[in-house]
Amino acid sequence: MSEAQRIAEELRQAFEGPAWHGPAVRALLADVSAEKAAARPLANTHSIWEIALHIAAWEDVVRRRLAGEVIVDVADDQDWPPVRDPDAEAWQRTQRHLEQTNRALREAIAKFDDARLVDRVPGKDHSVYVMLHGLIHHDLYHAGQIALLRKA
Repeated sequence: MSEAQRIAEELRQAFEGPAWHGPAVRALLADVSAEKAAARPLANTHSIWEIALHIAAWEDVVRRRLAGEVIVDVADDQDWPPVRDPDAEAWQRTQRHLEQTNRALREAIAKFDDARLVDRVPGKDHSVYVMLHGLIHHDLYHAGQIALLRKA
């Protein structure tokens, strides 16, 4: 297995499980209703729904960067996409979108040439390797937030 394939597998485990740290992102979202996903049980926090959209946004940014697109800055509405229609159907679409972006990114990573993992991300001061591991850390950080919001 190549290093890129191992990174893709780490991302899969963080999203689908089994993850050694606790519930994976998909498991945390599985039984969350649209109403709970849109709620803000704690002051000055993002909702579960907003976090799901944010995770998907960054997985797409990283996939696009791997494909060669130069993305230096991300606009606020792309970084934290707004929840437009907080109903059950829209929540299901959000979850499907998150699964699709995660799968597309894992596929792109698995095909990535290990020799290019040391390349600098255009417009950034870090390597592709650091970006990919950073994204996994990002997803797990937000998984922890989702777990806390579920309990609030």
